[in-house]
Amino acid sequence: MSRKPIIAGNWKMNLLQSEAKALFEGISSYLSNYTAVQLPTVVIAPVFTSINQVHSIACNCGCGGNKLSVAGQNCHWESSGAYTGEISVEMLKDAGCEYVIIGHSERRQYFSETDEMINKKAKAILAGGLIPIICCGETLEQREAGSTDVHIASQIRAALSGISSEDVAKSVIAYEPIWAIGTGKTCDSAEANRVIKMIRSVVSEVAGASAADSIRILYGGSVKPSTIEEQMSQSDIDGALVGGASLKADSFNEIIANTMKVSV
Repeated sequence: MSRKPIIAGNWKMNLLQSEAKALFEGISSYLSNYTAVQLPTVVIAPVFTSINQVHSIACNCGCGGNKLSVAGQNCHWESSGAYTGEISVEMLKDAGCEYVIIGHSERRQYFSETDEMINKKAKAILAGGLIPIICCGETLEQREAGSTDVHIASQIRAALSGISSEDVAKSVIAYEPIWAIGTGKTCDSAEANRVIKMIRSVVSEVAGASAADSIRILYGGSVKPSTIEEQMSQSDIDGALVGGASLKADSFNEIIANTMKVSV
C-alpha cells in the first residue's frame, strides 16, 4: 500500500505568537510553490497560545489549506471539568487542530503520563474526530538491555487497546528513540526501519493486516535535512516527527523538499 508521508513539526515550548506567525508564514510561502499532490502531509504543532493564529494563516495563506494541518501538543481525555491547566479535544478542534500529539517521551518523563492515560487520550481524540499521533520509544538503558522491542510493543498494545480497527488505521504512530531526541544522535536508518516494521507487526496483531498497512508510522529523533532522505528511502518509515529542525523555516522546508525527492 502507498501511504502518503507525513512531516510533522513539534515546536514544543518555543516561540511567542509573533515568532510563530513569522515561522509559519515562511513555511506556507514555500509550500505555495507546490500542489497538495506533490507534497507530503505537513503538520505543525505550535504552543496552545499560537494554534488559532497559525490555523488562520493556514486558511488564508493562498497556498491551499489542504497543504497545512495544525496539531495540539497534548490534550486531556475529558471533555470539560475541573482540570486546571488542561485542554480538551473539543477545544483543540475549535481552535483549528486536526491532529494531537500524545505520549511524547517528555510528557511521559516530566509529567508522569502512563500508557493508560495515553490510551484514554487516543480514544477521546478519535471520538472527537481528530487524529492522534501516538509516540512510543525506548531509553538508552532499555536499548542497551536489549528490551527495545518488548518495551515498545507493550506501549503500542496499551495505546491501541479497545480502539476499533477502522480508528487504528486512521491514527499515526511516531517512533522516537528517547536517546536520540535533542542529543544530536540519530538512530541508524535501517535500525529505525526495523523497529517501525516491528511496530507495524504489533498493529497487525492488535487491529488486523489492513489497519497495519494503512497506519502511518513516523520516525522522530534529531531528524535533519541531511538525514531525512535516507530515512524516507526505508520500506516502513512513513515520515518524520521533527523537533529542533522545525523551528527554522529553511531547515524544515529542506526536510519537506528532501522527502519529496524520495517518497511523494
